Amino acid sequence: MRIPSTQALRALDSFARHGSVWRAADELHLTRSAVSHQLRLLERELGFDLLERIGKGVALTPRGQRYAADVRKALTVLGDAVTQNAGTGVGGSFAVSCTPGFASLFLSTHIAEFRQMYPDVALHILTPRRLDDVSNPEADAFIAFGVGNWPNRAVELLCEVSFTPLCSPTLLNKVGGFSKPADVLRANLLHLGDTEDWARWLALSKVENPDTEGGIFFSDMNLVFSAAIAGQGIAMGDELTGRRALSEGRLVKPFDTAIPSPRSYFLVFEHAKAGHPVLNAFSGWLRSKLSENRL
Repeated sequence: MRIPSTQALRALDSFARHGSVWRAADELHLTRSAVSHQLRLLERELGFDLLERIGKGVALTPRGQRYAADVRKALTVLGDAVTQNAGTGVGGSFAVSCTPGFASLFLSTHIAEFRQMYPDVALHILTPRRLDDVSNPEADAFIAFGVGNWPNRAVELLCEVSFTPLCSPTLLNKVGGFSKPADVLRANLLHLGDTEDWARWLALSKVENPDTEGGIFFSDMNLVFSAAIAGQGIAMGDELTGRRALSEGRLVKPFDTAIPSPRSYFLVFEHAKAGHPVLNAFSGWLRSKLSENRL
């Protein structure tokens, strides 16, 4: 049986203890909509109702109360295990080179958990100039975005991604919605580097003779998402790095059509680094977080 994400379980535990979404959001440093979204996802995954509406508020159902009590016990056991095993043999300085978008939009939103698990590790996050660059001699490992061809290096697939249009609710309302794929051309197309992803999506959506050259080009995915969230245009983004903005309602997905990217995220390192305690700890933790955050 698949175990629900720890983020969703923590949202349930916090809601059960505080009795309100806003107090749970404050404790978890999330927005109220993000906590509500986690609870809805958990209900959907479990297949039964956790919450019921009472007047203008919500409360746990009897079954939800029982499940929350079991979750609290499980989280306590996990917390005790981290405390007992932290700092036992895994330590030292370790540098990871990571693509800017992945580092800012995903890794940086979870990295404190790794620090909690391995307090004796001094982890340094670096960013390269190119998404597939694995040349920095100061890095012990790389999270690179490419086709997987890095000769004389150990290469492990982390996750594949698909791209789909993402925009702000403000832009969606401003243009009157997108009823068909060709309607995206009524907004500024936001590009990361080139027009390839937009051209592929428009072709898959059977939009004839689209003009993708007149959009706005950025060198960093953070800038693409910042412009999209500010309502400056529509981005071609992936749901991994865009997950938080989507869950908080700052971005929306107007179409279901997505294109698989020919590139993926890989963990790359020198063969001599294989078996390094920190590398193994970081790799295992990162894979766990990626598994939790798959939509």
